[in-house]
Amino acid sequence: MSSEQQGDRGFIVVDKRGSGAAEEPGAAKPPEAERGLPKAEFASLAISLGHSALYHLGLVADPESGKKGARNLALARQTIDILEMLEEKTRGNLSADEARLLEELLYDLRMRFVEASK
Repeated sequence: MSSEQQGDRGFIVVDKRGSGAAEEPGAAKPPEAERGLPKAEFASLAISLGHSALYHLGLVADPESGKKGARNLALARQTIDILEMLEEKTRGNLSADEARLLEELLYDLRMRFVEASK
């Protein structure tokens, strides 16, 4: 006798996404855009790394605390090196706008690093 003939129909899947139901522990989280986070894009990554370098150069404040970080040239240099590596590894695979953003960001960070190193 099959399980259907015995009345056992297995399990039922109920999709509650977008129903406004309270979120249960362990439930899947909505996509980033629905949580208010920006979409993950190459430009966002580059700008985030650039901001990190500026923070380590002591030029911008931490967004959460509002306090400027202590200058740490080694960490600033490492972050600039990471951006240089991204530029090298993505060469020929970026849009014109992405390539220009990365080029200009690196130029600006290098100039600021030289100035901070004096």
